[in-house]
Amino acid sequence: MRYVIEIRELNAGYRKLQVLFDVTLEFKPKEINVIVGPNGSGKSTLLKSVFGLTTIYSGSIKFNGMELVGKPPHEIVRHGIAYLPQVNNIFENLTVEENIRMAGYILEKEEVEERLEEVAEFLPTIRKYWRVKAGLLSGGERQMVAMAMALLRKPKIMMFDEPTGGLSPKIANDVLSKIIELRDNLGVTIILVEQNAKKALEIGDHAYLLVGGKLVFEGGCEELLNHPQLSTLYLGVSG
Repeated sequence: MRYVIEIRELNAGYRKLQVLFDVTLEFKPKEINVIVGPNGSGKSTLLKSVFGLTTIYSGSIKFNGMELVGKPPHEIVRHGIAYLPQVNNIFENLTVEENIRMAGYILEKEEVEERLEEVAEFLPTIRKYWRVKAGLLSGGERQMVAMAMALLRKPKIMMFDEPTGGLSPKIANDVLSKIIELRDNLGVTIILVEQNAKKALEIGDHAYLLVGGKLVFEGGCEELLNHPQLSTLYLGVSG
């Protein structure tokens, strides 16, 4: 099995505050890799570490064999890795179209025009908001815009940090459905941090459970969802 991202003995955090401890795991290509765990377990820190936004004390993060530790986020983006934080993931004072065009700063102008149409076809709901200021959109619509911004650059990996946070159940399901389409229709590798563990595990392929900054489970999503102790103790899933 070839792994698209390999993390080995990662110790990371923020300056002197260590959050992750000796984390070793692999993310599989063209799958939805789900990271779950209680609040403060290091889920978001793991994504930020891959994207070059934390202090790495020791360890290795490789993308297709290339070391990412030490590379700045703008360089990591160019290698095809997109990171979508839960908040502050759009420019509120710009229109939807301007937001998406802004994301194409690393592309040639002709490619941006071509990709704009492809993105609009994949996310048709945003087309009607093309001229609307992004700050006026609902939470679910903002997530779609953030997704479109990332898609413009044809990422190989998309990392989502709590994409359904604060959304109604229906809109949350719409967002998760698009994440499934990213895997199935575009072949994008998904790394999904999601507080709604049950929903995430139901759509995912591979699961990772972090507790206290340490990896305590790695395996199939269904296996974790049905685990009699772990699912009840750490995920609030019963029965």
